[in-house]
Amino acid sequence: MAKSKAKEQSAERLARKDYEQELKRLHVELVKLQQWVVAKGLKVCVVFEGRDGAGKGGTIKALTERVSPRVFRVVALPAPTEREKSQMYAQRYLQHMPAADEVVIFDRSWYNRAGVERVMGFCSDEQAHKFLSVVPLFEKMIVESGIILIKYWLEVSAEEQQRRLEERIRDGRKIWKLSPMDLKSFSRWDDYTRARDEMFAASDSSWAPWYMARSEDKRRVRLNIISHLLEQVPYEDITQEQKIELPKRGKIGRYKSPPYPFRMVDERF
Repeated sequence: MAKSKAKEQSAERLARKDYEQELKRLHVELVKLQQWVVAKGLKVCVVFEGRDGAGKGGTIKALTERVSPRVFRVVALPAPTEREKSQMYAQRYLQHMPAADEVVIFDRSWYNRAGVERVMGFCSDEQAHKFLSVVPLFEKMIVESGIILIKYWLEVSAEEQQRRLEERIRDGRKIWKLSPMDLKSFSRWDDYTRARDEMFAASDSSWAPWYMARSEDKRRVRLNIISHLLEQVPYEDITQEQKIELPKRGKIGRYKSPPYPFRMVDERF
């Protein structure tokens, strides 16, 4: 059923004009949400997980491109250092949790232990099982501290993933997205599926549920996730209460700049 739906979506790609029109409307709503988060001192944490090529980065970019980076903060951590490896596992993530007035977005998260670390042998099965046993309590602690925690899994088919990874190889703008680990992971589809299923079974709690979004069509999944996110954080439009007018400009021309040999950028376009 899911595969049939994926093929159907793939065959009916959302037109760019329709996508941009709806995205613009949603961006306005995200600005309203942003103002509400700041006004009420909310703390929001959004987790994005999914296979390589599922569209996490593009979705996060669509989500954040029209809001303030001082409010919406993206966290994409590199591989842990030797010092971090010696720490409590979740320690390096805790320091990035949102304070009041912030929306923190994790582009991959503590669930690395349940996914890539487990499948690619960076942790033992015992460590992975311990993580899965304690993560619901860890997330309960997060939620009970007043943080609104929202977790998304982007689901992509093997065929669409392969198409996107091959596109990264051909496109010089995207080649940086293809890491050596992506290539090693490519042949481990079933292992990642098994790890995903066990992760869901262990961590899909009532206080921190997982939300799965079909990602065959990048435009559709971006709109679907932004729409869903706006429903998870109740907000009111307070932008209309802030009447904004430009002040009267002072007289221009009283100050004369001295001649200076500015190094001008070539105007090639």
